Amino acid sequence: MAAALLTSDGEIITGVNVENSSFGLSICAERSAIVAAVAKQKRHFAAIAIVSSSAKPTPPCGACRQFMREFGDFEVILAGDNEEIITSVSELLPLAFLMKGH
Repeated sequence: MAAALLTSDGEIITGVNVENSSFGLSICAERSAIVAAVAKQKRHFAAIAIVSSSAKPTPPCGACRQFMREFGDFEVILAGDNEEIITSVSELLPLAFLMKGH
């Protein structure tokens, strides 16, 4: 899996899935890209493209959906080898848990 995050100012920041023998220590491509963006002091996003090598798109896990929602509602493009889906963070996680002020 790989992700390309488009910041609101037009920069593209990428991330990849890093697996670990202890699954809890793995990091998904979506979170990897967002963490890289935050390290560059970018916190406002226009879109994220999430690409998998499977025939159909692989949707984000629940943790990634919540993690993305913490940064707002933006376009999500899911792409597999034979199909793509265009949606949004709020459509993927309609009843998000948000702290006051987020």
